[in-house]
Amino acid sequence: MTTSPDPARTGSRAIERAALVLACFDDGALELTVSSLAARTGLPVSSAHRIAQALVRGGLLERASGRDGYRIGPGLIALAVPPLVRMGVDACAPQLYALAAGISITASLGVVRGDEALTVFSARPPESFCDAQIPRARQPVGSSVMGRAMLAFEPHRRPGSVSGADLDRIRRRGFAVDVDADDPTVLAVAVPVFDDARRPWGAVGVQAQRHRLTDPVVRRIVPAMQHAASRITAAHGEIDSR
Repeated sequence: MTTSPDPARTGSRAIERAALVLACFDDGALELTVSSLAARTGLPVSSAHRIAQALVRGGLLERASGRDGYRIGPGLIALAVPPLVRMGVDACAPQLYALAAGISITASLGVVRGDEALTVFSARPPESFCDAQIPRARQPVGSSVMGRAMLAFEPHRRPGSVSGADLDRIRRRGFAVDVDADDPTVLAVAVPVFDDARRPWGAVGVQAQRHRLTDPVVRRIVPAMQHAASRITAAHGEIDSR
C-alpha cells in the first residue's frame, strides 16, 4: 500500500527551502543567478529555479531587468518597511543620503540585536558607487566594524572575540576602522550613534576598496560621519518624544 506524503510536512519543507533561497541575500548580495542560488543553498538547480519563480509570483523576489539574475522584490521590502519606520530609519535616511553624497561612498546604518550586527539601511551616493560599499545584512557583532563601534561604548557587554584593547582604542578615537572580516581588500569605518543619554543604539558605517579609503580619506570623512551621527541622534530623539 502506497502512503501519500504528509501535506503538512511537504508544506513545511517548501517553506524551509524558500527561506533558504531568501537567506542567500542576507550578506548584501544585490543580484543572484539561479546557479548561484543553487550553489548557496545546496539545492538542485531545477529546485532553486522553481522556488525562485514562486517567490517572484509572490513578490518576494523579482527578475533583474534584461538579465538572468534575481533580486529582492517589492513584497519583501514592503514587509520590512513598517518595523524600520518604527525604528526611526525614515527620519535617518536624509542624513545618510546627505553623507553619502558628500563623501561619494555609500553610508549605512547598523544596529546590534543579540549577538549580531544588522545593517538596516544603506544610502548610495549619486556617483562612484560599487558593490563593495554595501555591508552584509547580518554579521557576528565582533566581526562587524559597526558592531564594534557600538560595543566600545557599552563596556559591560563584550563578545569574547573582541579584545578590550581594541574597544579602548575605538573609544579614544571615537570611531572604528578595520579591514572587512571576509574581504581584506575592503576597509570599513564606523562611528556610534547615541541616544540622549549617551547610550549607543546604532552606528553609521562606510566601506570601500582599501586603495580608495586611504588614511587621509578616513581622516577627512570621519568628521562628516560623526556630524551625520549627531544629526541622526537629534532626529531619533524627536521620534521618541512624539
